[in-house]
Amino acid sequence: MESVGKWIFWAALMLTLTAAPRARAFCGFYVAQGDKKLTNDATMVVMMREGTRTVLAMQNDYAGPPEDFAMVVPVPVVLHQENVKTLPHEVFAHVDLQSTPRLVEYWEQDPCPLEYDENADNKEGGTGTRAKGEEGSMGNPNARTRPLVTIEARFAVGEYDIVILAATDSMALDGWLRQNGYHIPEGAAEVLRPYVAAGSLFFVAKVDVHKVAFAGGRARLSPLRFHYDADRFSLPVRLGLLNSGGNQDLIVHIIASKRYDVVNYPHVTLPTNLELDESVRTRFPEFFAALFDQTMEKNPRAVVTEYAWSVSSCDPCPGPTLSSTELDVLGGDVLPRRGMAGQYVLTRLHTRYSKDTLGEDLVFAEAPPIEGGRDDGSGRTGAVPAQLDNFQGRYIVRHPWKAPITCASPQRGIWGGPPYGDRPVLPPNTRDPAVERGKLDLGGALRTDAAAIGVQHRAPPLEGSDAADDSARGRFRAGMSYGLLFGAALAMVVTARSRRRER
Repeated sequence: MESVGKWIFWAALMLTLTAAPRARAFCGFYVAQGDKKLTNDATMVVMMREGTRTVLAMQNDYAGPPEDFAMVVPVPVVLHQENVKTLPHEVFAHVDLQSTPRLVEYWEQDPCPLEYDENADNKEGGTGTRAKGEEGSMGNPNARTRPLVTIEARFAVGEYDIVILAATDSMALDGWLRQNGYHIPEGAAEVLRPYVAAGSLFFVAKVDVHKVAFAGGRARLSPLRFHYDADRFSLPVRLGLLNSGGNQDLIVHIIASKRYDVVNYPHVTLPTNLELDESVRTRFPEFFAALFDQTMEKNPRAVVTEYAWSVSSCDPCPGPTLSSTELDVLGGDVLPRRGMAGQYVLTRLHTRYSKDTLGEDLVFAEAPPIEGGRDDGSGRTGAVPAQLDNFQGRYIVRHPWKAPITCASPQRGIWGGPPYGDRPVLPPNTRDPAVERGKLDLGGALRTDAAAIGVQHRAPPLEGSDAADDSARGRFRAGMSYGLLFGAALAMVVTARSRRRER
């Protein structure tokens, strides 16, 4: 009897969306002149690590009045001008593009394939198949017992005037900033205290708004990069809560010789390789927001790994991979041992936190390789140990064949690129980062279960997919079972009647 299931042929042609939600977090806090409310809207962090050398690059969006403002970030050592530089926006966009969760699409191929022409390979161009498609020290000089804030270094880089401050008391640092015309968020001194006690210095990058272009009240600032040496590999995030209006999202990219994970918070991997209903194609940002929200609800305070892959490759690839030049821009030029692209792993970590859930900065450590979200036919929706890092958030939409079927023995469930090689263009709103949450039914969007986060699919699996084949096999087995039971019962009835007749 012919099997009801078919092995699926996985095509190479895929569509990648870069519409994951924006990060809404900051590893320092904003201070502003005057009593004006500032909102920290979005930050992306890229870190490189080799030995004890850390290179920290961050890109910040700012919504507030067009006056001078500054960023304050704790650092372990004194930074000098040669430690700090500005970067182009494009390199951040490229890192985000390469690591963002992707939506891939498959189209069912014509169930009535054309006959193979053996002579086609000998024809010019033939393949034998059809085409597929701001300064000083603070304090009264006569009051020598009062703690002082001192400037350890001062320089300008791009649109930033930078000072490196040292303080012996958090109230002194708070006072220095206020004396120099900045309104500090309530509670700043308390949050600064553990950093001061630990001997941290403070990187204050003040912006000259005359050098910055504003659009709709939003400053487009050059990303900042600085590097330092420290045994501890961590990201200061507690100060960012001072700008928070509630929950904040934080996305951290780490580029190093190995994958990295957090050691002081729970950590999980993103559910991946989930099949989606066709309707989700134009609502992918909503879907991913719902998936991430459910992952965080199931794993409170967790840091979620969304991507861990060699920098030099990807599958599917949304475009060219990061080049050696881009890696140097991000910090490879100051690492102890400069490596080529193929010697680095890109890890993407994502979390959401609030004042109630975050009690300490994120601390990172090397982690063993994992894989998952690969087009390998395994159907696994989670990560497993591996020899190399090949893990990504990958989600699949399948489009079944909808044209008439004109042959007697159609071959269903053969998946590939779109018909005639055309790649449909998604509406612009699918790339809008302002995702409206809470309106998408996650279970109704899924055609396979997301068991790791306790969500069962409610959309039926497509004919020809693995899930549909499993379902069909189940129905077949059930039918066979019922048939055998019915047959046995019928045989018993026939036998009983025969015996009665014999009597």
